[in-house]
Amino acid sequence: MRVLVLHSHPVESSYGAALYRQTLESLKTAGHDVDGCDLYAEHFDPVLSRHDRLIYHDYPENTELVKSHVERLRQAEGLVIVTPVWNFGFPAMLKGYFDRVWLPGVSFDLVDGKVESRLRHIRKLAAVLTYGATPFRAFVAGNPPKKIVKRVLRAQINPLRPVTFLAHYDMNNCTPETRARFMDKVKTSMERF
Repeated sequence: MRVLVLHSHPVESSYGAALYRQTLESLKTAGHDVDGCDLYAEHFDPVLSRHDRLIYHDYPENTELVKSHVERLRQAEGLVIVTPVWNFGFPAMLKGYFDRVWLPGVSFDLVDGKVESRLRHIRKLAAVLTYGATPFRAFVAGNPPKKIVKRVLRAQINPLRPVTFLAHYDMNNCTPETRARFMDKVKTSMERF
């Protein structure tokens, strides 16, 4: 299976970057064709400009500035997101990716005012997230990233398929042991993806 792995952390020596590398390695070990997309390393421009917004609904013109990312998404049969959670949301880089790449004509069409998915070719979805917050604080805040992955993205891809959701909470108080356990969990899960 061709798996697109989206990563958004600005520090290449971070634990998040290590999770990204482990995810790539484990998916390859499992025999997948892996497309690693490190948004920071690729200097992705997350800003939806005035021009982008004016042509947002004009397919295929809306894809011109992000054509390579659109093609990568279209070729994906699996999608894995590896990112930190900051302020109970995705980093601006990843949010900008969704705003600029998941466009009308690419990820959905509006038909008689209703959204129809164009991502049914993606058969599997997973997320590997790190939170500064504890599980309780994330719950109290409504855990928007979890809902985006397990509800919004899942609905756009295939609402009937399960989602692999892996989260290391309380990174503010993590230890080498908790990080190692989570890394092992990611390794095992991605080898079974």
